[in-house]
Amino acid sequence: MNDEPTQSPLFHAEHAERYARQALIAQYEASFDCRLIVVFDALLDYSVNFLEDLLYDADPSVDMHVMLATPGGDGEAALRMVRSVQARCRELVVVVPDRAKSAGTIFALGAHRILMGPTSDLGPVDPQLVLDANANNLVPAKDVIAAVAAAEEAVQEKPATFPVHASLLANVNALQVQQARSALGRSGDLVKEALGSVAGRSADEVEALFDTLKRPLIDASLSHGAVFGPEDAKRAGLPVLVADPAGEQWRLIWRLWMKYFVRQQRIYEGTRASKTAGPWSPPAS
Repeated sequence: MNDEPTQSPLFHAEHAERYARQALIAQYEASFDCRLIVVFDALLDYSVNFLEDLLYDADPSVDMHVMLATPGGDGEAALRMVRSVQARCRELVVVVPDRAKSAGTIFALGAHRILMGPTSDLGPVDPQLVLDANANNLVPAKDVIAAVAAAEEAVQEKPATFPVHASLLANVNALQVQQARSALGRSGDLVKEALGSVAGRSADEVEALFDTLKRPLIDASLSHGAVFGPEDAKRAGLPVLVADPAGEQWRLIWRLWMKYFVRQQRIYEGTRASKTAGPWSPPAS
């Protein structure tokens, strides 16, 4: 029985879902001549290390596809991550089955190509803060600043309302407000640095792309949930590949994505490594 798993029956049964996902990853790699890794999480400092573990033996002469699903996170971490992937592959394709918001969009801007389908969504690039120990409790910096500004205005008009507003903003301190302002001020630089991380993209091309992307991704959007779909990304000049929903590639992507979606765990995975980082509780947009 040479086709028996190398693991013991109990261990294999306990991890059967993981092996099924990894089998689909291997099928995708064989079909599209690449290495595929999956990141399903908010992109934060610890994400850099989990991603690095997936890349430790990557062949730089092989294309890398990264299936990325994230509500956002830390743009600085996302920039470090995409630079690390770029150093480990010939070309980078970011596959977006669902959402790659905020920091996820920064990651995608550092790809040679972005593969998107009918459910794919990027942007806006609005930095987010972690207001408590729960890594998934991300709050857009714009919302923090707007809430504080609204409270200040209300208290100026009606000083007696100060206790109410102080209670509502009890979990926000002055340092976090300053961090939100600093993060907003850094957004444009992060976009430029991500765009510039693609080998062969000239400084003029980076500036042209940034000029097109600045308004829809940084300036104009008031909501973290604003949609920036495949056609929006194409119009902005991004190297988007629009997948055929009935084609082999998207069908395989969707079959794999559904396995992560129903699992509802924060996962970093490839054929040779797998890390579950805890339960998934997506923040409200």
